[in-house]
Amino acid sequence: MSGLSQHLCAAVSRADLASRHGRLTAFNGLVIEAAGPEAHLGELCEVLPAHGAPIQAEVVGFRDNRVLLMPYGNVQGISADSRIRATGRSLSIPVGAGLLGRVVDAFSQPLDGGPAIAYDARYPLYREPINPLDRAEIDEVLETGVRAIDGLLTLGVGQRVGVLAGSGVGKSTLLGMLAKHVRADVTVMGLIGERGREVGDFLAHSLGAEGLKRSVVMVATADQPALVRTHAVHAAHAVAEYFRDQGQSVLLIVDSMTRFAMAQREIGLAVGEPPTFRGYTPSVFGLLPKVLERCGRMRKGGAISAIYSVLVEGDDMNEPVTDHMRAILDGHIVLQRDLAARGHHPAIDVLQSTSRLMSRVVPEKELAIAREVKRHLAVYEGSRDLVELGAHQRGANPALDRALDIKPALDQVLCQGASEHSRRSEAMSGLRAALEVQGGAHGA
Repeated sequence: MSGLSQHLCAAVSRADLASRHGRLTAFNGLVIEAAGPEAHLGELCEVLPAHGAPIQAEVVGFRDNRVLLMPYGNVQGISADSRIRATGRSLSIPVGAGLLGRVVDAFSQPLDGGPAIAYDARYPLYREPINPLDRAEIDEVLETGVRAIDGLLTLGVGQRVGVLAGSGVGKSTLLGMLAKHVRADVTVMGLIGERGREVGDFLAHSLGAEGLKRSVVMVATADQPALVRTHAVHAAHAVAEYFRDQGQSVLLIVDSMTRFAMAQREIGLAVGEPPTFRGYTPSVFGLLPKVLERCGRMRKGGAISAIYSVLVEGDDMNEPVTDHMRAILDGHIVLQRDLAARGHHPAIDVLQSTSRLMSRVVPEKELAIAREVKRHLAVYEGSRDLVELGAHQRGANPALDRALDIKPALDQVLCQGASEHSRRSEAMSGLRAALEVQGGAHGA
């Protein structure tokens, strides 16, 4: 058999020679119920309205011999006689170096008005779990350019860390600083559930033109369907995996995982999952580790260092999504509202924050400096109300006296403007100098 004949036979064997159709039977505002087609979970289907273009939808469940689908776009125009056609495909995302410097939607299509993007490949939206033995040890410092993090919460290349904050505490500003200053080959940003205005503000003021040059920004705004918002999170990870597989060091920033969890809650409730604490469905807590475990450093080269923001509802650090994320991640950075109110920016509460891998990536001398700084800050915070009331007498508590002596110098090191970049060596020198400050006159 000739090569051409073999090619044709293989093409025929792969071809779908039967068209699988179903019929729309119900629509409740989020979920389309259909009698057929015969399709598998996660398969893409097309809803064929009487007029207009087909609408893409994904199979998200089954109920009473009905197929449950969620649409990716506007469903105006569908009717009771609309047909559903199975495509036989699961969703994948186009990826490539052409994405660098571009702002795209959840399907890698440009939003910035630029030219068409030349893609190199397609990556599956959902990957098989990584073999834990394929992961490399995290032993290299990831410089962030933020003194409070580099000095007291040092991160490693391939680490996953959460930024936990309520609304209006400076979370987006800190993420913009990290996106601009972290030393990585490529930055992939997923802006999930943001207001449209905030996307433009983030690009102009937080990320900037220089930060955008080596970044891919993937956007799914709050007015898009829940399925698109969850899709954008998986797609951002797929894009990061593409660059990692090229042997590059990737910084992945997702803002925010709380909105991802809310979108997944919408989907779960719509397909009949039982609600649990605060209405979150079991699928939310099943998906979070699957998403977060896609990052890390690989033995074959390449790494994804991930920063996930978590919008803490009601400033309750024990709410379910925050608590679950904190348990999975390799560290967390807590932003406090009272620090922001006092003009301390970034409002990082170093006593409530931790980097679980810091001891692996920095020498013992630097660890000792960080421990001593935290000890003095803990003494000060424990007696802050007493000091502000004027009830502290110098000499009564030598440890507090010492904390008061060095606190202004520490604040000067830990406070940092949004456009200010600092080397990690400068952060450590500043902390060392603050600890050497001599005692002054403090009294009630």
